[in-house]
Amino acid sequence: MSGAATADLAQAAADLGRASADLAQTAPAAPPAGLRATARIHAAADGRGGTALPLLAGEGPLALRRTRSSAGDRAGVMLVGAMSAPLGGDHLTVEATAGPGAHLALASAAATLALPGRSGEPARYDVHLTLEDGASVRWLPEPLVSVRGSDLRVRTRVRMAPTARLVLREEQVLGRTGEAPGLLRSRLTVDLGGRLLLDQELACGPGAPGGWDGPAGLAGHRALGQLLVVEPAFAASPPAAAVLGEFAVVTPLAGPAVLVTALAPDALRVRELLDAACRTYGR
Repeated sequence: MSGAATADLAQAAADLGRASADLAQTAPAAPPAGLRATARIHAAADGRGGTALPLLAGEGPLALRRTRSSAGDRAGVMLVGAMSAPLGGDHLTVEATAGPGAHLALASAAATLALPGRSGEPARYDVHLTLEDGASVRWLPEPLVSVRGSDLRVRTRVRMAPTARLVLREEQVLGRTGEAPGLLRSRLTVDLGGRLLLDQELACGPGAPGGWDGPAGLAGHRALGQLLVVEPAFAASPPAAAVLGEFAVVTPLAGPAVLVTALAPDALRVRELLDAACRTYGR
């Protein structure tokens, strides 16, 4: 082969390589595995002593329904699961804002089951709560059940003004009856007036750091929960640390807040403990 022919072949190969690289750069990215859905809620004072809901928008499995609240100045919203979720690879988000002087009560209609998916990727469930001056939010969802084979990462972020009030409950159940749990990672972060009030993380189930089920962890219990109450009145009269039975404690935080943590053999007992704490501290 002549030198000229060899040079032509080399140039053609180089051109082909550049074309392949250009195609790789311009090819559309593969769509993310799983479902993406966001529920958005905005509560605003209506000027008549009540709270309006100018924004109430759900997607996919996150359906929203207005409910009648026992408190006349509070707007109620129920989160209703419209389909099975989250599965592995899903990413669900709840965003709620209570404007100045608004009062919002959020709940869910049923327990949330974290289920395994086909992709092998973890599912994600994010909750973002924003409370402005004089606002209050009660976030009291039903338990989250970590089903065998599932992998769920829950992240709850709260940003609140110093004059806002919050009652927040989280309950986790490790597996259905007679079932081993999946992997559950959960983190709760609360920012009060630009200052970090609480940053707490837990991991349990297969793949969690060792000791999660030992004496210093869950000690064999299948249900756990916590109740966080942020109340400006606690600045003048903070609750005292206390023990509520064998596996439940009250911990005052470095701020006008208290955290109640409970372990129990089942979800019913956890709810009984947290309901009693809510009557005492959540008012």
